[in-house]
Amino acid sequence: MTLRIAMIGHGFMGAAHSQGWRVAPRFFDLPEAVEMAVVVGRNADAVAAAAEKWGWAESATDWREVITREDIDIVDIVTPGDSHAEIAIAALEAGKHVLVEKPLANTVEEAEAMADAAARAAERGVRSMVGFTYRRVPAATLARDLVAAGRIGEIRQVRASYRQDWLRDAEGPMTWRLDKERAGSGALGDIGAHAIDLSEYITGLRLASVSGVVDTIVAERPLLADGVGLSGTASTERGIVTVDDVALVSGRYAAAEGAYAPLGSFEATRFATGRKNALRVEVSGSLGAVAFDLERLNELSFYDATLPANEQGFRTIYVTEHDHPYLAPWWPAGHMLGYEHGFSHQAVDLVTAIADGTQPEPSFADGLHVQRVLDAVERSSAAGSAWISTD
Repeated sequence: MTLRIAMIGHGFMGAAHSQGWRVAPRFFDLPEAVEMAVVVGRNADAVAAAAEKWGWAESATDWREVITREDIDIVDIVTPGDSHAEIAIAALEAGKHVLVEKPLANTVEEAEAMADAAARAAERGVRSMVGFTYRRVPAATLARDLVAAGRIGEIRQVRASYRQDWLRDAEGPMTWRLDKERAGSGALGDIGAHAIDLSEYITGLRLASVSGVVDTIVAERPLLADGVGLSGTASTERGIVTVDDVALVSGRYAAAEGAYAPLGSFEATRFATGRKNALRVEVSGSLGAVAFDLERLNELSFYDATLPANEQGFRTIYVTEHDHPYLAPWWPAGHMLGYEHGFSHQAVDLVTAIADGTQPEPSFADGLHVQRVLDAVERSSAAGSAWISTD
């Protein structure tokens, strides 16, 4: 059987997902063949160029027509968040498996509708997944495996941050990511969602309550002559930034009865001068600690507190061995992977789950949980950083 894919949207994430779909079947023995059937965009010329560049068989401009085609099996959604719910629900109701970029939606209400549609579709064998791709960086997966195996003991504290600096120039132009109607939120939802999800993935715990503050550092930015976007000539008009630039959050994870419920601290910012893509998660336990840093994505820092005192200290595990997660089909040991490889691993996991008839992770229900955390942070900030439940 061949699973034929339609990707809705193109751009930065379109390139990343295309790379994943194109490369995965050439390195991994997938249980089903995949075909990059059609990419969809609003501008016919632009999407046709994307199809030719990235290897899609054809292009189209009407996603509604594409998702009803009998020759389409998987719909991959890489559009801005304001269209996730409409496209995903329609695709699921049309019987298509769905992959959607994070965060799941722009609001809790949209995410709830998507999760409900996914649950109904699952009863018919239709699968759905959210693209929290950093779970599939081998070093991050290894961190999860070490924690699950008890290597760091009882979890005591979590620190997670995602820091970038691409908005530090106050005269940088408006983009759709700075418009709440399209993006849902700013640094909090765009990159903070990754820090939240990855912390929960590595620890196996879920945030139960949060206290946070969000802020907009630059309130107005120049519009481009051709409208909001990343290319074109800046005009003299200015647009209002309606999302956050920075989010600082404290959280408490849920724990089994009688167990300690650890605290976590989170930061998401696009104003960390000098930090380009600095996602970091550190988990401290009673027997040790693990620390993952995306800017050193082939490494995992591990501390074993059970060693004699004169042997203790963080050591670096180079996550390049064939025994490490996802690594066996790739290169000889010591030959490192990059950012793009996580998207191939994402494709592998989704296709495998579809073939096995199992629920791929993270599910839409997982995505809904993260959406509720994001919403709780915003409500906490509006209430003077009050503690808010994520239920």
